[in-house]
Amino acid sequence: MCGTCGCGAKTQATILNLETGAETTLDGHVRSHTQDDGSARQHEHSRPHAHPHDHGADHVHARHHNHDHMHDHEHLHDHEHGDHDHQHDHRHDHDDGHARSSVIELEAQILAKNDALAAKNRGWFLGREILALNLVSSPGAGKTTLLERTIRDLKDKIPISVIEGDQATSKDGERIRAAGAAAVQINTGAGCHLEADMVEKGLAELKPPFGSMVMIENVGNLVCPALFDLGESAKVVILSVTEGDDKPLKYPHMFKAAEIMIVNKVDLLPHVDFDVGAAIDNAMKVNPAILALRVSARTGEGLDDWYAWLDRRARACRL
Repeated sequence: MCGTCGCGAKTQATILNLETGAETTLDGHVRSHTQDDGSARQHEHSRPHAHPHDHGADHVHARHHNHDHMHDHEHLHDHEHGDHDHQHDHRHDHDDGHARSSVIELEAQILAKNDALAAKNRGWFLGREILALNLVSSPGAGKTTLLERTIRDLKDKIPISVIEGDQATSKDGERIRAAGAAAVQINTGAGCHLEADMVEKGLAELKPPFGSMVMIENVGNLVCPALFDLGESAKVVILSVTEGDDKPLKYPHMFKAAEIMIVNKVDLLPHVDFDVGAAIDNAMKVNPAILALRVSARTGEGLDDWYAWLDRRARACRL
């Protein structure tokens, strides 16, 4: 899992409040704050490590212990049975199995802690009748463009807040703000996905109103985001026609976890070799209950179906 490739380390992750310019790390260290003149002011101090949250979540920081030990026993025995020395090289290399089991145990602990906090996030959303959606896709599938169009079309009907996830830069977050929605930018550094504690921090900055909608745009990746529950009401997987129509078979965990699949950029179908019917059939092979919509965020084709689905899910949160 992520601990193997290194993206599980969250030391580089930051949360940028695009309204105030305040940037903090997950453990509360203040990185910078934009002043009135637009310049960034660096802060040397940090907040206390232990910090309360209004939805009762405690951060547990996993420590990785490397039990990689080698016993190299060289015993020189000067025995008097013959005139030769016996050199016994007892080299015990027993780290491989222990290291593997430690990694598996650590990964299980990480997922368990994430799931516990995700459950608290979910309760927080439910208590405020907020529809929270986790938008996932490969890089370049059109998540941000779809969000921009959705915000512009629906912002007068329902308040929309966005948690924007990327490894670096605040470019997408600024695009979301320009479209008319409150947004925070979470940069994961080496991380390839958002986690529940990041969402919790983002919500504390956003403060979305009662009965609103929170869109969580995950880091572009069809692997790890399938494993990490954020507390969302549903996962929305976005598949672009510029990708392969066999993606649902190649990344079954993501399409199985999603409630809805949006086939985006259908305006490009005349120019690409993509079979929409095959893509939908492949998605239904791994998830027979998945709802598939054909959409173009550029031209607006199919967006009425997307908005109708959003309205149904938002109403369900208020029942």
